[in-house]
Amino acid sequence: MVRKRGLPPVLAHDSRVLILGSFPGEASLAAKQYYAHPRNHFWPLIGALLDAPLASLPYRDRLTLLRANRIGLWDVIVACQRQGSLDGAIRNPQHGEIARVRRAAPRLALVCFNGKTAARADPIWRDAGYATLALPSSSPAYTRPFAEKLVAWRSIGDYL
Repeated sequence: MVRKRGLPPVLAHDSRVLILGSFPGEASLAAKQYYAHPRNHFWPLIGALLDAPLASLPYRDRLTLLRANRIGLWDVIVACQRQGSLDGAIRNPQHGEIARVRRAAPRLALVCFNGKTAARADPIWRDAGYATLALPSSSPAYTRPFAEKLVAWRSIGDYL
């Protein structure tokens, strides 16, 4: 099985919130864009929080708006072996470094986890001194209604 590398962090010096996924799906890796699968709820969820049509914007503009609102993106796992896009198929994961995030975004206050696989890292980030928040997955593989997900995701707004 081939070892895959994830995407680079999207993190500004003044980021207050970091949203960590597990590891990019195949659509995201191919497009070199976070949450590239068209049915993923991530961009509509963040768009609802920011009152901006993120899902309809070019990717570069989405990232610009995230940075302007002090939101960063990365993944808990930065490299692994996996066939397909399911988290359950991840093997031999390499995790991202908290020290790297601390240097890049010293004002970071909240670390959010997009889904249960990412949320397994919650204790490590909490022990590093960050407030943490486990969120329902934005993935289309999980069938919670969008409105239900949005209620949980709105908690991010307290830190912006």
